[in-house]
Amino acid sequence: MIPLSSPETTEAPEAEAPATDEAREELVAALTTELGDAVVGSHIRTGDDVWVRVTRDAWREAGLVARDHLGFRYFEFLSALDWLPSPFGKNEDSPTDPPPTPSTDIVTGYAGGDTRFQVFARLHSFSQKLGLTLKVDIPDDDLRIDTWLPVFAGVNWHEREVLEMFGITFTGHPHLVKLYLPGEFEGYPLRKDFPLLARHVKPWPGIVDVEPMPAGDEPAEPDATDASDAAEGGDA
Repeated sequence: MIPLSSPETTEAPEAEAPATDEAREELVAALTTELGDAVVGSHIRTGDDVWVRVTRDAWREAGLVARDHLGFRYFEFLSALDWLPSPFGKNEDSPTDPPPTPSTDIVTGYAGGDTRFQVFARLHSFSQKLGLTLKVDIPDDDLRIDTWLPVFAGVNWHEREVLEMFGITFTGHPHLVKLYLPGEFEGYPLRKDFPLLARHVKPWPGIVDVEPMPAGDEPAEPDATDASDAAEGGDA
């Protein structure tokens, strides 16, 4: 009879991550088949996620292909990235520390990139249980790209927000008006070279000096008389 448990039983080792990810590899291959040379970069995080970068001319077509041919019918969000390192350093750094020397090297994320600005959109296929991030480079001297409104109507306010915060225009969008800022506001607050003056005047919460926590009440040490009485009581 085999015992149900044994003191020598050890925990099963954790399963190793798969070496390949067929579903996401097939997805990248399908996009490449449909878009050809317009797919200029991709990155697969095995068992987790996938990023695909396309040319600006193929941006809208990539959305349509993902929606109509590959089953990615759920639009989550669209936004932009500014890969320029902040010339002001990190605003959350302590004001008492010497200011760091900011880097000027632009290092893009997954799937690469050739420009400072990128637009990206997040899609999902519920039937395949897959997510997909499509990315596109935006030239510094021509911050325009086709709107995705014919692809997903829900992109409406996302594109308005990107214009307001990054200064990237979506060609064909019929109502690119501001969402948050007053009409006379100048500048694009989510660009890395936009100075957040409030953080230069008021430190980032959590790095300002705070009063130390009060010390706990320590038990009083017994004096010699108490110690003598305790010893006599113990002998009784």
